[in-house]
Amino acid sequence: MSFIETVVRVGMAIDGLGVAVIIIGAVGAIVLFLCRAPRNAAQAYREFRVQLGRSILVGLELLVAGDIIKTIALKPNAQSVAALAGIVAIRTFLSFSLTVEMTGRWPWQQNHTTAASPGQPVKDA
Repeated sequence: MSFIETVVRVGMAIDGLGVAVIIIGAVGAIVLFLCRAPRNAAQAYREFRVQLGRSILVGLELLVAGDIIKTIALKPNAQSVAALAGIVAIRTFLSFSLTVEMTGRWPWQQNHTTAASPGQPVKDA
């Protein structure tokens, strides 16, 4: 097996890990939601969204890493680099959107940790 084949296989393994993280995170978030919903449905739903968002973010990071590795291993051409750029742009947009959705603020805004419960947007003081 050549070096390039090995690197491509590593990239594919990282892609698979990214998909697994998203699936396992989604299943875990659903299970936690179903366990917590009878007690406090609104809080359980907020926590579900945060857990699901976190697993999607980690999974997307792994998928992008796998794509970068595979693109570098192969002879990069304009089409593969453009596809990678599109994937990275989409992932960046989703990351910003999910961060705002989970925390109620932009990633670059200062983190105020006063009186916020898990899954609740942090209120500025």
